[in-house]
Amino acid sequence: MSDESEKNMQKEPDFARQVGLKAERKLLARRNPTPGVWFGLGMMGLIGWSVAVPTLLGTALGLWLDQHYASRHSWTLALLVAGLALGCFNAWHWVVKEDNAMHERGQKKDE
Repeated sequence: MSDESEKNMQKEPDFARQVGLKAERKLLARRNPTPGVWFGLGMMGLIGWSVAVPTLLGTALGLWLDQHYASRHSWTLALLVAGLALGCFNAWHWVVKEDNAMHERGQKKDE
């Protein structure tokens, strides 16, 4: 009987610590809610626009250059590709920035 009571006494601090950690996580989650579906849709829209705008601007500038300064090569195609590359780089930058912010928030929650 004494062996069982000693085991129970050893288990109680571990159990109490686990309950305390879970309660702390739950309170922290209530104070800092995770972004929902609308945040994700907004982020997708932001990334889409960050690719579309430079592509369209490059295309418009290329069309204007082709009309005013005719050359052997197509300015429209060249600037469309340049705008697309710039837009993809811009979207990649946004995604990395948000990923880093999410990881920082996750580390703060664990502390």
